[in-house]
Amino acid sequence: MSKELGYVLITPYTLRKSRTGGVLGRLMSRTGLDLVAARMFGPSAELVERYAALIRNSEDIWPEIRELLSDYVERELAPTADGQCHRVLMLLFEGENTVRKLRDAIGGFEDSIESADTIRGTFGDYIKASDGSVTYFEPAALAGPTVPYVKESLGLWAEYSESDGGILDHAIRLADEGEVQKTLVIIKPDNFTFPSSRPGNIIDIFSRSGLRLIGAKLLRMSLAEALEFYGPVQSVLRDKLGGMAVDRACGVLAEEFGFDMPEEVKTALADTLGPAFGDNQFYSIMNFMTGQWAPDICGDETLSEGKVRCMTLVYAGENAIEKIRDILGPTDPSKAAPGSVRKEFGTDIMINAAHASDSPENALREIGIVKVEEDTIKRWYDHYFS
Repeated sequence: MSKELGYVLITPYTLRKSRTGGVLGRLMSRTGLDLVAARMFGPSAELVERYAALIRNSEDIWPEIRELLSDYVERELAPTADGQCHRVLMLLFEGENTVRKLRDAIGGFEDSIESADTIRGTFGDYIKASDGSVTYFEPAALAGPTVPYVKESLGLWAEYSESDGGILDHAIRLADEGEVQKTLVIIKPDNFTFPSSRPGNIIDIFSRSGLRLIGAKLLRMSLAEALEFYGPVQSVLRDKLGGMAVDRACGVLAEEFGFDMPEEVKTALADTLGPAFGDNQFYSIMNFMTGQWAPDICGDETLSEGKVRCMTLVYAGENAIEKIRDILGPTDPSKAAPGSVRKEFGTDIMINAAHASDSPENALREIGIVKVEEDTIKRWYDHYFS
């Protein structure tokens, strides 16, 4: 059976209530689909108007829900009277029977009053008065009911992806806060080895920061990006780990030959083994983040997408750097506090679940390297439907 491409739109209300991680975790663990793209939108009035019209005129949506849903889109997704945009997070999934699996995981519109085994059953609301009229409606997430509908609606969002999507610096009000910062979080590749709730659970923990999620992108980091991103640590690894490697090697040699290594041997090892060991650890980090062994790749191949996925997120708010790093925990998961991301999901100092920027300057540098602003929605749409 051939693969399909499907989408989910996480609504502004779900984002405001920090339920994003719960929705993502449910989608990935229940469907078994691959998450292939993510992008934050601040839908313009024009995009909202056209999307609402598409819903209102679509025969693929139940007649009794079309008007309710289109009215919701016009009311909740459109910019406010003073031009303030609302945040909408688009997620793209790939796999067999993608459209049906996403639809089943999200559930029907009345699931919110019947069960909690769907996303709408857990996070949505569909409340009726005694006369049968709907008094409150919050669908939590939106998806396409059929493949033709997905093609048409995703094509519309792809058309506006460049202009209405990216890092939404002006989509939320932060001006009244003290020191407003942006910070980058990377949910590392070990969380994407198979579809699971881990990425969503990690986002859930970060939501305790009270910060706003304003950017998202699925990334297959290239070797060129990894070299620029992690390049500053190569010399640190040579210095920090090189001496440790020399000490260990001298200990093994002394045990093997029965005498302590003279200074000239230590010096020779420090000049050769030390840097080699530091570089090996550096290449191991690169391999973990890209799925490629750097010494084997050269030229333009370093610019190609890597073999493994990670998810980049941009958070904004007061003291964002400090808040996120406190929740993340120290590099070594064994030293992290209970409840921190690395304590809950980390394995060792390299496979430690997530990365977070350590300063405002590095946040700007890192966001630029991984190009969170870059549009990948249209590329996926063109791949499937052009």
